[in-house]
Amino acid sequence: MKATGIVRRIDDLGRVVIPKEIRRTMRIREGDPLEIYTEKDGEVIFKKYSPIGELGDFAANYVETLAKASGHGACITDRDNVIAVSGLPKKELIEKPVSSELENVMNEKIIVSYKDGKPVSVADGVEKYNAGVVVPIVSEGDTIGSVLFILKDGETASEVEEKLAESAAGFLGKHMEG
Repeated sequence: MKATGIVRRIDDLGRVVIPKEIRRTMRIREGDPLEIYTEKDGEVIFKKYSPIGELGDFAANYVETLAKASGHGACITDRDNVIAVSGLPKKELIEKPVSSELENVMNEKIIVSYKDGKPVSVADGVEKYNAGVVVPIVSEGDTIGSVLFILKDGETASEVEEKLAESAAGFLGKHMEG
């Protein structure tokens, strides 16, 4: 853990303001849930809460099934990071921050397919992989992640990949609501 040198006081309602520069660098937006951890030595730690991240093994198994069924690499992301990968080298994408391009697709809650334009960059600093299909995972009206298929250069998405990704995103969104 590194010190920022910023000190904030707790107000009479128990609130603490997280400085704008920290919210920006940590991609914390208004309304984002934060999980609170405490340590025996008095530390209080705020961590971004990822409902999709809670699915861990389930998401890994699901994305493996998607990759096998489609014959393409597949990923599941939360709002900030790639959380499950199959059909591609995991170490190159797992836990990497999502690209701003992918973040914009999730914010707009639109389905993007390579046949509609250019592929979407998956992760910051990883130019090698682009998503040919992106479907945001929506739960209770909020985007909580996305399902992606990674297509090789020259390939375009078919209706099969689009429907598989839509089904997966719809299922995961409903699963998080229940």
